Amino acid sequence: MKVAVSARDIVAFSRYGVVAALVLLVAFGGWRYDHFLGAYNVLTFLRYNAMFALVGLGMTFVIMTGGIDLSVGAVAALGSVVSALLSPFGLWPGVLAGAAAGLAVGLLNAGIIIRLNILPFIVTLATMLAARGTALLLAHNTSVAVSYDTNFMAIGQGDFLAFPIPAWIALAAYVAGSLLLNFTAFGRVTLAIGGNEDATRMMGLPVDRVKLGVYAMSGLAAGIAGVILAAQFGAGQPIEGNGWELFAISAVVVGGTLLTGGEGAVGTTLAGVLLLGLIFNILNFENGLGWISLSAYWQSVIRGAFLLLVVVTQAKLTARDRKSAP
Repeated sequence: MKVAVSARDIVAFSRYGVVAALVLLVAFGGWRYDHFLGAYNVLTFLRYNAMFALVGLGMTFVIMTGGIDLSVGAVAALGSVVSALLSPFGLWPGVLAGAAAGLAVGLLNAGIIIRLNILPFIVTLATMLAARGTALLLAHNTSVAVSYDTNFMAIGQGDFLAFPIPAWIALAAYVAGSLLLNFTAFGRVTLAIGGNEDATRMMGLPVDRVKLGVYAMSGLAAGIAGVILAAQFGAGQPIEGNGWELFAISAVVVGGTLLTGGEGAVGTTLAGVLLLGLIFNILNFENGLGWISLSAYWQSVIRGAFLLLVVVTQAKLTARDRKSAP
């Protein structure tokens, strides 16, 4: 007797699975390592992974429409450089400039995808190269130091109510994203586009306007992540962001959003980000114990293998769903 597996079952399984895995990893880390649950490690972990959480949020909405955004890492690098260049003028000029740079690339992606009807994979691959090149040109192929004479670095290194400001930003973004997805027409149309774009157009729904908003959101989130990057490390980083798109895609898929679009959630993307970040945090603790010795390059290997495993599993379950459909 074959059991039918629907797309919603796949999503539900992923959602519960990622939360359960996250809880188990936290319990394991707290049991095995001293200071793993200490304030320093927890707050440092949240401060650093806030950047990936923002990029993952934008990617969630893009993938729910059936699209992809490969430019997010390069856009974050561009945002970090632009914000660093404007940081001598103060916190808000630096923040707004970096965010605007990301938003501009997101709007460019949307315009080309919508007006020229080119696949998002090709468009965002091209803008990834363009954004990376622009960042290197603006930075003159080197890091751009931020100004220490203004309060710009507070957005990356500061705390509010004993909680890292980057984590507050990410939390606010996820609350807004969840409300947008679950309680607005924008969210419903986003999922409808991923389910069947042609049918959504025939229903008279604003497909192009929603896609414009989705890619703009992804670019804006990546730009803000770049601002935090510059503020945390004290410099705009034109060569940073490599592999961020893989991290974001992995977190989104692990969180239960289908790569084919039409099904997904915001909160479990955050759980996916925390899960992947926790894996690398645990590996760092293992390096400290001396049981293993893995360089930072192994993080890319692990990300790739993890993404491949999840995508293959999701593809097999989806294929089974289609076969069992009447």
